[in-house]
Amino acid sequence: MSHEKYIQVAAAVIEREGRYLITQRGQGTHLAGYWEFPGGKREEGESLEACVKRELCEELGVEVTEPIPFVVIQYEYPDKAVELHFFFCSLAQGEVQALGVAALRWVSPQELANYSFLPADEPVVAQLRKRAKLK
Repeated sequence: MSHEKYIQVAAAVIEREGRYLITQRGQGTHLAGYWEFPGGKREEGESLEACVKRELCEELGVEVTEPIPFVVIQYEYPDKAVELHFFFCSLAQGEVQALGVAALRWVSPQELANYSFLPADEPVVAQLRKRAKLK
C-alpha cells in the first residue's frame, strides 16, 4: 500500500500520577468497543500537533500541553491503512469527560494488559509497559 493511502491519525499518550488515559471507541465507529489512546484523523491542511489538540478538545473537553513526538506506527487493517503519530502531552486545562468516546479510564502500565486495544495501538502499550519496568 502506498504512503498516500494511509489515513493520518494523531493520538495522545497522557500520563498523570503514573496512570495513562485510555478511551473506548463508541458504537457505530470502526472497531467499536476497542480501547485506544485518544486522538483522531488529521484534517486537510492541519498539522499533526494541531490535530491531537483539536481531537482531545472535541472528544474529552480538555486542552493539552504542546505535543511531543513519541512514535509513528503504520498499520494495515483489512479495510483501511493508518499512520498513527503518537505524542506525549499533559492536561493543561479542563477535566476529562467522555464527550466523543464510549468510556475512559486512567490505568497503570501493568493494567494496560487488561484492555483490548486496537491492533495498531498494541506496540505503544508494549513500549509503555516496558518503560514502566525500567523505572
